[in-house]
Amino acid sequence: MRGEARSPLGHRGAITVSIMLATIMQGVDNTIANVALPHIQGSLSAAQDQIAWVLTSYIVAAAITMPLTGWLAGRFGIKYVFLISVVGFTVASALCGSATSLAELVIFRLLQGVFGAGLVPLSQSVLLQINPPERHGQAIAVWGIGVMLGPIFGPMLGGWLTEDYNWRWIFYINVPVGLIASIGILVFIREARHPHREAFDFFGFATLSIAIGSLQMMLDRGELKDWFGSTEIWVEAAIAALAGYLFTVHTATAGERSFLNRDLLKNPNFAVGTVLMFLVGGILSGTLALVPTMLQSLMAYPVFTTGLVTAPRGVGTMAAMFIVGRLVNRIDNRLIILSGLLMTVVSLWQMTGFSLQMGVAPVITSGLLQGFGLGCTFVPMNTLALSNLPRHILTQGTALRSLMRNLVVHT
Repeated sequence: MRGEARSPLGHRGAITVSIMLATIMQGVDNTIANVALPHIQGSLSAAQDQIAWVLTSYIVAAAITMPLTGWLAGRFGIKYVFLISVVGFTVASALCGSATSLAELVIFRLLQGVFGAGLVPLSQSVLLQINPPERHGQAIAVWGIGVMLGPIFGPMLGGWLTEDYNWRWIFYINVPVGLIASIGILVFIREARHPHREAFDFFGFATLSIAIGSLQMMLDRGELKDWFGSTEIWVEAAIAALAGYLFTVHTATAGERSFLNRDLLKNPNFAVGTVLMFLVGGILSGTLALVPTMLQSLMAYPVFTTGLVTAPRGVGTMAAMFIVGRLVNRIDNRLIILSGLLMTVVSLWQMTGFSLQMGVAPVITSGLLQGFGLGCTFVPMNTLALSNLPRHILTQGTALRSLMRNLVVHT
C-alpha cells in the first residue's frame, strides 16, 4: 500500500506501545461513561431522556465516521490521520471533562466519536504493516488484548473514578494517555511520501452514513421510545432501510468508483470472517452488557465489586491470546476457532444456571471460560480475514470489520 507506515524493526516495540495506548483509551471510553451517567445527570440537571444523548451522540458519530477511515488513510497517509485522530480525541476528552452544560457535553462527545472512530482500525492496520506475515498472529493477539481490555475494565474504572473523585475524571484520564500515544506516533511511525489518492465517492459515503446513523439511532433509542410503538423509531427504521438499499445498489453498479472497495467482498476469507466476527461480537456484547446489569440492579453489587467479579473474563481473554498468538502459525486455525467456540458454548450453558441466590463463583468460572474461548476465536479469525488482503485496501478492511463489531456491540 502506498502511504503505508514503514518503520525500522527497532521501533516496532515503541510503535506497538503507542498505538495500543490509543486503542485501549478508545475502548475504555466506549463503556466508562455508562456507570457515571446518574452522577452526570444530577450534576447537569438533565432529564432521563436528555442524558441518554451523552451516549447516543458518541455512538452515532463514531459509526458514521468509521467507514471514512480507509479513504482518509489512503488520501493523506496513515500516520497523519492516526495522529490527528489521537490528538482530536484527547482534546475532545478534556473538553468533555470541563463541560458546564448538557449541550456542551453532547457536542464534545460527538467530537470524541468523530476522532475516535478511526483509532481501532488504524491501530490494527499499522500493526499488520510493521510486522511480517509470519508474525501477524502475535500482532493481532496483542491488538486484541487492547480491544478487549477497554470494554471489560471500563465500567470498573469509571465506577472507581466517579465514586472516589468526580465524574469529570472519566474524561480527564484520557489526556495523559493521549499525549503519550501522540508523541509515540509522531516520533516513531514513518510515512511514505506518496499516499494513494482515490476519488471520493460522496453518494456512497452519504447513503452509508445515513443508513448507519439511522440504524444506530433506532437501536440506541428503541428501548426508551418503546420500539415500534413510537413514530420516531419507524422513521429511523425506514430511513435506514432506504439508505441501505441505495448504498447496496450504488456499490453494485458504480464499479471502481464505489466508496466500498468491492475487492473486499470478493475475498472469501474476509467476507466469511467478517460475518463470524459479527456473530461472535453478539456473544461478547450481550453477556458483557447483561451480567453487570444483573449484578448491580438485581443483586445489589457495588460498581467496583461488579468490575472485580467480571474481570476474570478479561484475564481469560488475555491468557488465550498470549497462547494462541504463539500457536496460530503451527496449528490449523480452523481447529483453534472450533475449540474456542466450543468453550464459549459451554460457558453459555453454565450461565443458564444463574440465579439471584448464587454466589460469585459461577460468574467468575463461566466468565473465565468464556473469555478464554472468545480469545481463542479472535486471533485466528482476524488473521485469516486480514492477512491476505492487498495493502491498498487493508485499512478499509480493518475499518469495515470494526464497524460490524461496533454495530453489534451497541445493539
